[in-house]
Amino acid sequence: MKLPTNEHKMMKSFFILFLLALSFTAHSQTKSIKNSPPLSEASPKSVGMSAERLARIDAMCEKAVAESAIPGVVALVARRGKIVYWKAFGMADNQNGRPLKTDDIFRIASQSKAITSTAVMMLWEEGKFKLDDPISKYIPEFKNPQVLERFKYSDTSYTTVAANGEITIRHLITHTSGIGYGVIDGDERFKMIYQKAGITDLFTTEDITIEESVKRLAKLPLHHNPGEKFTYSEGLDVLGYFIEVMSGMPFDVFLKKRLFDPLGMKDTGFYLPEDKANRLVKVQQKSEDGKWVRYPVTFYDPDYPIKGAKRFFSGGAGLCSTAKDYATFLQMYLNGGELNGIRLLSRTTIQTMMGNQTGDLWGGSAGKYYGLAFGVLNQKGQDLGGQGSVGTFDWGGYFNTQYFADPKEKIIGILMKQTQGPLSDDTGWMFRLLAGQAVDD
Repeated sequence: MKLPTNEHKMMKSFFILFLLALSFTAHSQTKSIKNSPPLSEASPKSVGMSAERLARIDAMCEKAVAESAIPGVVALVARRGKIVYWKAFGMADNQNGRPLKTDDIFRIASQSKAITSTAVMMLWEEGKFKLDDPISKYIPEFKNPQVLERFKYSDTSYTTVAANGEITIRHLITHTSGIGYGVIDGDERFKMIYQKAGITDLFTTEDITIEESVKRLAKLPLHHNPGEKFTYSEGLDVLGYFIEVMSGMPFDVFLKKRLFDPLGMKDTGFYLPEDKANRLVKVQQKSEDGKWVRYPVTFYDPDYPIKGAKRFFSGGAGLCSTAKDYATFLQMYLNGGELNGIRLLSRTTIQTMMGNQTGDLWGGSAGKYYGLAFGVLNQKGQDLGGQGSVGTFDWGGYFNTQYFADPKEKIIGILMKQTQGPLSDDTGWMFRLLAGQAVDD
């Protein structure tokens, strides 16, 4: 019996959706032979740490808040999968008198980069592409890149020369593509070029997608030939759109289904639902009279996670999270790519990610090199002291957040703050030192 046309179309659509669901299941995260428990709280002594020495973090944070070096901070230390220190100090919103809480939500800005890189490597593990494939193979607009040659400040016109090679996926992860960072770029010419082209650099309340911004970006000149130098860039935003192309899912949906849900990261995402908006910590700055006040709207609105179009999923800077959620993400790495009996990455992939991917190109802190998602400590960095063991990986965010994870000592440190503007804030380096000195085994 022949089905009516409409019914036939419905059956066909259902069948396509069914096949897509099967395809997703086949390529989603897998069960692991290992079954590491989720992060939970325990006594410092149970994992070889000194409660008395960890209390030095209390004194440091209390002093920083009392002296108005920072308005508030959430600090978390975990070892061997157990949270041994997790406290909040100061205010989430000084003007409204709201105290900071341990489960408050922060804009993590560039800490988004490691999450986006992880998503890229999850797809790489499925054999979908090679790291040294040209990005133009998947986003054709990047074909035949050009390098900036001459620039006229009077009218922002410029000339270019052909680049000596194509931008690869590896270049994008390692900030060696030659792409710039627009409004926060160190080169004024690129600030002007990106602004004129309507590039969305970091966060926005405007109604724009990463696809639209990335395709505009693809038409613009590079700082230098791909692979020639390290230039901090919007490469991870490009890869956010690349993930959409390769997975067939919106970037935010991919992260939720493939990463956040399996890890139990319930408070991590690009934008916050209404019932979580009151947990978002205000971005604050010092006023002329030394008081903490809300950071104003500049080239972005600091309230982007809770207002506006909520359509721009910045892989380089757009996510919000909590101290515990981000510690959970890092614990997956310390476990070799597994948590809760779910394998997100193989430990062999993590080995690659932690390797020196940029040689001597990265002019970062002494004693570190750059991998596929993180700055990584080498022997010199360990020997300088106060930063962790060889292999410790770290990064931070635009709104003054920091993290590190030490694979040898199995220690994670998270420091969440929300500030902009000039500061005299020593909590970052002090926290890392204090976490390390609390080892007592």
